[in-house]
Amino acid sequence: MAGKMRPTKKPDDPEAARQYATWLLSGRPRTARELRDAMVRKGFDVEMVDEIVDRYANVGMIDDALFAKMWVDSRHRGRGLSRSALRSELRRKGVEDEHIQEAVDSVTAESEREAAKAIAQRKFRSVARLEEPVIVRRLVGALARRGYGPGVAIPVVKEVLAEAELEAAEELREEDFETPHD
Repeated sequence: MAGKMRPTKKPDDPEAARQYATWLLSGRPRTARELRDAMVRKGFDVEMVDEIVDRYANVGMIDDALFAKMWVDSRHRGRGLSRSALRSELRRKGVEDEHIQEAVDSVTAESEREAAKAIAQRKFRSVARLEEPVIVRRLVGALARRGYGPGVAIPVVKEVLAEAELEAAEELREEDFETPHD
């Protein structure tokens, strides 16, 4: 965006409103509601904003269904968010329920469980030296903050703890059989 200036506010100027909308969309993809809300906050006439947003949606400059799919893919893969958390985020962004459902359906129960396990394993490394009840609370809490309910979080945490115990037991067995080097 080199050399591109942020447009000035002219509430009744359709060209200024279109420039502002284009400027907003050049920064990152947005939902229709996000674009509309930003333009109204900037002071543009509501009816004019609605016309511009409708026009941009008709020509494909904004596409809530595509936005939802990209959002789900990015946030689930990158942050490990659960389907529940993804639904909430998309609702806050003004995406319609049918687009949300279609996008969230791409997250399988298995990929959701794998994401939860990866989060728990990463978090475990930082709390491994604590007592088990504290570890459990911290891991379940980390998963809850990403939208995982107890039905996913607790079995995943139990699995991570069991794997850690098994790994520790294997390390002890290896140490038992090592001979000192003279």
